[in-house]
Amino acid sequence: MVDVFDQVEEELRSDRYKRLARTWLPVIGGILLVALISALAWWGWQKMETSKADKASIAYQRGLESLEADNLVGADAAFAQAAGEGNAAYRSMALQHRAGIAVRQNRIPAAVELFDEAAGAARDPLLRDVAAFKAALHLMDTASLEDVQARLEPLTEEGRPFRAFAREALAMAQLQHGRTAEARSTLVVLKNSLDTPREIGQRADLTLSSIEDGTASNLAAITAAMAELEASVARAAAAPRPQTAPAAPARP
Repeated sequence: MVDVFDQVEEELRSDRYKRLARTWLPVIGGILLVALISALAWWGWQKMETSKADKASIAYQRGLESLEADNLVGADAAFAQAAGEGNAAYRSMALQHRAGIAVRQNRIPAAVELFDEAAGAARDPLLRDVAAFKAALHLMDTASLEDVQARLEPLTEEGRPFRAFAREALAMAQLQHGRTAEARSTLVVLKNSLDTPREIGQRADLTLSSIEDGTASNLAAITAAMAELEASVARAAAAPRPQTAPAAPARP
């Protein structure tokens, strides 16, 4: 009888194992399949990213070499390739180089767009803020004070890497537009901030002195006069010259 009971119990255990296997083996197999597909996808993505990074690195180096050779067209094409294929850092740096090339070609609006694009592409705060700062600097002579302030003021916030430089540029923009009192307040904050580099603090002190003695109040008028002078020279250079009649030959 004991053998019979053992046999029945064995059969029951066997049936239970079969039911468990039918229930869970497909689930376990599905999990393993998903894990395998995920691992292969991750490996493929990593390989693709590595390949793109290698191509971006080569293109970026080619751009630097072209810049050294003063080949601006070749450099711009190489940096465009690096920006298209590289990661966030390569993209931001390559776009900033393209913006620098646009500045050298006196295409300031295009340069500002590229600096803005570089700032948007960067994940690193240093790369992001330096691009944004350069864009603001290249707009100081053409944009309104409100536009320049809207770009510079966020860069002066606590913890931003170029906050002292941005605050100094903001003060210069305010002086340039005749806002002497606002510039003085900005410079006082700059001078008294503990994280202001010594050189910038010294420049702020000198500018404050020029405000006190009245020298800085003429900055807006000087800037306007210089702009008008440059425009006059440009108009004169572009104006057609009158044709002069050839001199009569001298009589013997």
